[in-house]
Amino acid sequence: MIHFFEEVFRNLNSWGLPTLVLLIGIVEFSFGLYNKHWDKNEKLLDIACFTLPKLVIRPLVTYFSLKFLPLALPDFKDAFDWVPFWWGFAIIAVADDLTQYWYHRLHHEVPFLWRFHRTHHSAPYMGMAMASRQNIIYTMFFSQTYLTAVLVYLGLGYPALFVRGIKSMITTLAHSSIPWDKPFYDNKWLHPVAWVLERLISTPATHHAHHADTTDDGVGHYKGNFGNMFFLWDVIFGTGLITRQYPKSYGISHYQQEEWYAQFMWPILKSKKEGSELAHGGPMVKEEPSKGQTPVAIETPLISPGLAAIEPELKVI
Repeated sequence: MIHFFEEVFRNLNSWGLPTLVLLIGIVEFSFGLYNKHWDKNEKLLDIACFTLPKLVIRPLVTYFSLKFLPLALPDFKDAFDWVPFWWGFAIIAVADDLTQYWYHRLHHEVPFLWRFHRTHHSAPYMGMAMASRQNIIYTMFFSQTYLTAVLVYLGLGYPALFVRGIKSMITTLAHSSIPWDKPFYDNKWLHPVAWVLERLISTPATHHAHHADTTDDGVGHYKGNFGNMFFLWDVIFGTGLITRQYPKSYGISHYQQEEWYAQFMWPILKSKKEGSELAHGGPMVKEEPSKGQTPVAIETPLISPGLAAIEPELKVI
């Protein structure tokens, strides 16, 4: 039985996930998800973010890892292959996702880091493509890029394969426009399941709130809901907001539709949009105003305004 699931997740990590994403994308388009938002600039950005890391970064990391690890750790090849599968799975799942929670959170709280993560929040829509919409520098320093190669070398390839497959499914579906969690909220007899589910993993309702362009409606919560696979970290660290509702609008209120190459390659390539956070000499971060107000450029904030210090809260409406 374990070999059957191994093949499922092996395929999921190769051609399976792109196929799943493509199918979700077809469903989203059939319901008119992107409408007028997905212009040429947004298409090029989403395609670049989805394809180039998979075609360039991952192969290069894998290649150099296979060359470097035997030299750096010659005595550790398969050193942990004695660890039982489920123990390995649990340890990797916690370690991988907890480090990503803090990596993600710091990019919201530290002004210098915000511009490397900004691309992930710039889209005025939600969809399966958002799961991989990241600046190339953010992606290159993302721990999961290297963790899987190291774990395979250490003999924990099977549990790493499973964790990566499950995490990819959860994060893709959490970013998707398909509200698969809605039946759990609409049917009273499913509420106990919903209570556990929304506190354990990221769902469309909790993660869409993180991508909202405002917090004024009591649903948007870009100041928290940082969890990727596990929403549990937001519960533990007090950064979670649970409303069982979906934001009416997404993105960044001061979005200037910066050129796709600037969003993907900043600071190597910069935007030509005057006053943009991604332009040469642009502000480190702009204050997120309430709707109807004018954005304020902040040159050197102590902490990112609008992405400001998190007030501990876990609220269910």
